[in-house]
Amino acid sequence: MGKRKQPADNASSDNESDSEPSLVDVDFEFFDPNPDIDFLALKRLITQLFQADAQLFPVHDLADLILAQPLVGSTVKCDGRESDPYAFLTVLNLHVHQERPCIKALISYILEKSSADSVLHSKLQSLLGPSGLFSQNHIGFIFSERLVNMPVQIMPHMYRMLADEIQWALDDNEPYDFKHLIIISRIYRLTAEEAAELHASAPRTKRQKQSEPTQGAGVYPFHPEDDVIRKFATHTLDYNFTHAQPRGEDAFGLDTGGRIMFLPANRLRDVATALAEAFPQPS
Repeated sequence: MGKRKQPADNASSDNESDSEPSLVDVDFEFFDPNPDIDFLALKRLITQLFQADAQLFPVHDLADLILAQPLVGSTVKCDGRESDPYAFLTVLNLHVHQERPCIKALISYILEKSSADSVLHSKLQSLLGPSGLFSQNHIGFIFSERLVNMPVQIMPHMYRMLADEIQWALDDNEPYDFKHLIIISRIYRLTAEEAAELHASAPRTKRQKQSEPTQGAGVYPFHPEDDVIRKFATHTLDYNFTHAQPRGEDAFGLDTGGRIMFLPANRLRDVATALAEAFPQPS
């Protein structure tokens, strides 16, 4: 069933030239995950999240597991319940589902990538290692991904609904009593030359030209909400994809990688509140 309808991207009110981009009105609807409709689109979003490293996971099994818990998590669609989702947000209990092939692969991947940070790795090893997996300190893996150009303004609603649904599940004695949460997201790295080229080629409105700072060399998240979420994380680690293509001097495209954010589960509702403040609905 539809959870809520939300307008996004109102038409621009600035008197801008015809050569500059304008915004269009689009209604986004929030739905529960639908195993009859969402499977293929969800597999594509999983592959988008992990990029070349998706080959390390049984993606079909991960999609099946996500869709097997339709009362926790949300999709965003534009053309009704029977259409493909453009965005997905849910949480999986790594302890409860530890015997699933996809969760075994995911735990192995998290532990491998976290080894670059000895403090984080030690913490995760104690929670996700052989003895930790039988403790009551459960970890929830938040799966969050969306198509390019989906507005960040949908994310406060999705995180708020996820916090609500976890609480409702707990009220029904369902296994969502998490002590910690792990979020895996994507980042890209820019050299100073690449940053200058992107800045020069990006279409910008007059308002953006006047107010936005120039993006310089550094590491950036694909999704702007990550900069808010990481403020609540006790550990954040950027890593290289295992199966990324080697980049030469004339490499084409962005230098991409992954990011692990590890945060206390009791801050999830604070995250939703902070996202709503950072990304308010367009007026």
